[in-house]
Amino acid sequence: MSLRINHNTSAINSHRNLQMNQAGMAKTLERLSSGLKINRAAEGPAALVISEQMRAQIAGLNQAIDNSETAISLVQTTEANMGEINNLLTGIRQLAIHAANEGVNDEVMLTADQKEIENALSTIDRIASQAQFGNKRLLDGSRGAFGTTTGEDLEFVGASLNTGDSRENGFDVKITQAATKSGIAGTTAITDEIVKAGEKLTVIEDGKMATYTTNADDTAATMVQNLRNEINRTGLKLDIKLSDDGMIELKHQDYGSKPSFQVMSSTAGILSENGNQIETAEAGIDVKGTINGESAVGDGQILTGVKGAACVDGLSVRYYGEGKEMVVPPDCEVADIQVDAEGEEGQPQREEIPEEGISAGRVFVAQNSMKFQVGANANQTVGISVKSANPENMANGIANKSGFESLARVDVTNFQGAQDTIKLVDKAINQVTQDRGELGAFQKNTLESNLSNLRVANENLVSSESIIRDVDMAKEMATFTKNQIMTQSATAMLAQANQLPTNVLQLLG
Repeated sequence: MSLRINHNTSAINSHRNLQMNQAGMAKTLERLSSGLKINRAAEGPAALVISEQMRAQIAGLNQAIDNSETAISLVQTTEANMGEINNLLTGIRQLAIHAANEGVNDEVMLTADQKEIENALSTIDRIASQAQFGNKRLLDGSRGAFGTTTGEDLEFVGASLNTGDSRENGFDVKITQAATKSGIAGTTAITDEIVKAGEKLTVIEDGKMATYTTNADDTAATMVQNLRNEINRTGLKLDIKLSDDGMIELKHQDYGSKPSFQVMSSTAGILSENGNQIETAEAGIDVKGTINGESAVGDGQILTGVKGAACVDGLSVRYYGEGKEMVVPPDCEVADIQVDAEGEEGQPQREEIPEEGISAGRVFVAQNSMKFQVGANANQTVGISVKSANPENMANGIANKSGFESLARVDVTNFQGAQDTIKLVDKAINQVTQDRGELGAFQKNTLESNLSNLRVANENLVSSESIIRDVDMAKEMATFTKNQIMTQSATAMLAQANQLPTNVLQLLG
């Protein structure tokens, strides 16, 4: 056995273990006091990176939850104001029906009805102008995508959240094909013999049927008029007329390839090509063209930018223009003759739009739709467009004999005005109700559904981050107790090691 006094290896070893135990106990105390398993990057670099990313997501989800709740409050406020407008419109409709009771109303009563309607319209205008959430106006038209057009035959229909803003330069609308109506034209002129023989005419449209059989007292004109009455009575959306050469012409009231109808006549050529056989009318065509040079889909007279098209996604315009029909006399010079698809002369011809198309005008869009950040990451947004509830912007473009351009212009002081007012108010009620339905669907299916999903995602993400970052207190307490005992033991052993060199004194004695 050798004894050395310059270096006490046992003491150094005990001191090293004591330092290790003290460091372990210090870390354990830090974890127990902070509740975190990772307090610095050195304790778990990869886990720290994952944890911090999760913390950023959790903070984003918490804010997205708050955003969604605020958005729901805004939608509820908007819908509540529109509900009051609905009530006022119902009252206006009731007053219009009262005013239409011409048999008992006098001038004073009609004036009173008109005054009350004007007061209700003024209230609707006030609600539309003053409804707000904070400082944000809701129903004055500043929260949607709206547009105007240039061009005699062009009308703005609507825009989506994805439609770009073009209020400065506008988007050019080029038409390559105008829409037409489904129709059929008789090829046999109506004679007295056909009428007196009891000609049976049948027209079928969308499951509804109008039928008329002539009698001996009818003429060609009365036959067509009586069939027109049946068409109107049964609600068929068809127009009928008798041409100058005594043949029937039928056209659908709507444009495009979708509307259709069937006809049948006893005599071949009056309506159907063959007698007593149902024949389908020639289908109409949809408008074709481009908006701002981007592809667009035609549906009747409405042209809509395709999904994904730059700036014009969801932008819809209506083109009223039609190709001109002209009759080419058989004795025209060859150079002037236009022929139809079959190459026959003397038939009605449609002036074709050039293959490269024609510029119908420009559409200018102001994009002010409301967008909400409802996710924790970029571009996780939803939005909705709220139309103006001002009477000037309700029931526009509704054909009526009184010439009312909008709900704000109605007048019930005469019978026809009251009838037309009912028509316009019905349209306004449909508009407001549809807008309320869109708001309700947006709140229920988008905001509230997203809110539930965010809360679940937040809960799961917090749980995942906790597993990575939070300390297991029971496990860490056991580690602390172990480190505490080891520290005390190492301290005692260091004391013993420090006593070893004193054994040399026994050799010196």
